[in-house]
Amino acid sequence: MHSARDVLTPDALAMLQTVVEAGSFAAAARRLDLVPSALSYRVRQIEDALDVLLFDRSARQARLTEAGAELLREAAWLLNEIDAVANRVKRVATGWEPMLTIAIDSVIARDPMLDLATAFFALDPPTRLKLRDETLLGTIEAVSSGLADLAVGAVLDASSLAFGTTGIRSRPLGNLRFVYAVAPHHPLARIEVPLSDAMLRQHRAVAAADSSRLGPGMTVNLVSGQDVLTVPSTQAKLAAQLHGLGGGFLPEPMARPYIEAGHLVERKTERAPPTATMHCAWREPTAGQPGRALKWWLAQFEHEGTRRALLERHRGR
Repeated sequence: MHSARDVLTPDALAMLQTVVEAGSFAAAARRLDLVPSALSYRVRQIEDALDVLLFDRSARQARLTEAGAELLREAAWLLNEIDAVANRVKRVATGWEPMLTIAIDSVIARDPMLDLATAFFALDPPTRLKLRDETLLGTIEAVSSGLADLAVGAVLDASSLAFGTTGIRSRPLGNLRFVYAVAPHHPLARIEVPLSDAMLRQHRAVAAADSSRLGPGMTVNLVSGQDVLTVPSTQAKLAAQLHGLGGGFLPEPMARPYIEAGHLVERKTERAPPTATMHCAWREPTAGQPGRALKWWLAQFEHEGTRRALLERHRGR
């Protein structure tokens, strides 16, 4: 006896649709260039494999049973999916990647990234996008280890890689300035003089964890001996500092709306506030040219306005 997989082929599903559209087995047989008995036999094979009746044969018209109607609803979806897969395969053959994975550092503004994704999907590409959150060394490591095709907001460029990898390229996105900030009710908010390391050491710092999987990761702007609350991302670090759980340096464009609204207080420090050059990084294929999806994304980073938006246009700005 045939199984459901044996009988539920695209041709069989299309045959059932023809029976419904034609209104009778005889009319459908004429459309399909079959004798009615051959068509009835094929339909019966499907019914036997599924152990259901698909058509009510008590009337002259080909009336679907409830089970038959459910199968035809699913059949329409399945046939559309088959067509979509066929079209996707054809378009992938023209140079589009089946999947493009982008690692996004947590200092990057999310709305501009989603705006870029919207513009990308407007091209109706066959390429599926996968976005993953990373922080510090984990961002460029995602590319060097093969977990991502493109990194946006990497704190290191390709020449600084210590992972022994080759074939990684990078270009700068721009410089990102950081400011020290605490909640208004934090004890350091009331100190007007520049904060010394000794003052900072008396209070908890909030740090974003490096998402690196290959080593101990990077720690930045922490004072030796200071209590530290570690959170998973820069956005989580901002939230923790808004709650008064500690202080720390935040990207100036991310912190500025909250400083202007009075939800954070900016404080000067004796140590110079850090400035970081952020990069995009990608892996060059070992043979041939980059795929069309990767080329499109790299072309967007050639525009200064796009680069600035990714570093500066955080929600609220």
